[in-house]
Amino acid sequence: MPKSTDNNTTAINAMTVDVEDYFQVSAFEPHIDRGDWDRLPCRVEHNTNRILELFAEHGLQATFFTLGWVAERYPQLVRQIVDSGHELASHGFSHVRVTQQTPEDFRQDVSRTKGLLEDTGGCAVRGYRAASYSIVTDTLWAHDLLQEAGYRYSSSVYPIHHDLYGIPGAPRFSYHHRDGGLLEIPITTVSLLRRNLPCGGGGYFRLLPYRISRWAMKRVNHKDGQPCVFYFHPWEIDPDQPRQAGISRKTRFRHYLNLERMQARLTRLLGDFRWDRMDRVFLGQEGGVP
Repeated sequence: MPKSTDNNTTAINAMTVDVEDYFQVSAFEPHIDRGDWDRLPCRVEHNTNRILELFAEHGLQATFFTLGWVAERYPQLVRQIVDSGHELASHGFSHVRVTQQTPEDFRQDVSRTKGLLEDTGGCAVRGYRAASYSIVTDTLWAHDLLQEAGYRYSSSVYPIHHDLYGIPGAPRFSYHHRDGGLLEIPITTVSLLRRNLPCGGGGYFRLLPYRISRWAMKRVNHKDGQPCVFYFHPWEIDPDQPRQAGISRKTRFRHYLNLERMQARLTRLLGDFRWDRMDRVFLGQEGGVP
């Protein structure tokens, strides 16, 4: 487990992107049929290229957890990610939550996606992130199947209370599922008043004032002596994406809040902290066991 022993040391954090399009988010499942995905205007390629440009401007490399569905349709985007020095990792094939899969369905999904990404990107795929952080208490069996499929780590547990996901009692920082088993790298939380509060990106980063997110991540770096894991999606920098009708107020709020401010906040974040790929931060420079 990476840990800084000197609070004055500038931590290197892990920057991650979940490469999926706006119509593939779990909250839209009741409103958008998967069979219609190919008929909807796709924006993931353009938005991911914008992210690649932003990262290049700041000289940083990150981890892109990519859907197999995206890789099949935009193989050139996958190659651009790899050619730019970023880590290519798996987000499953079509954003199906682990809680909606049988163990055999899951085994086939993660193996299929790993093979597709490796063939397309021409590199080893070590990491996996479940759709909507759906490795929860009832699906911990997924860790064993990921290891069997050849993955080295997962970043699929969020140690918070949430109506859709979360294992509040899970460790806040990286841990092995079993002795010598798969490494799980949770999304970052800050401990305050004996509660884990989210500070690792996504909707929380858009909801909270930037200064609060910055304070929380600095607290994790300096007080806990740990690297942060930050995530966001390409659709989060796209305020012009098509708007969905018929969704609840809660879903509308969560998905569309402050999209127009996201890129500016990201730019500040990239300048305020040091960043690198998940595999280098947690597996070592050559992908070795920490």
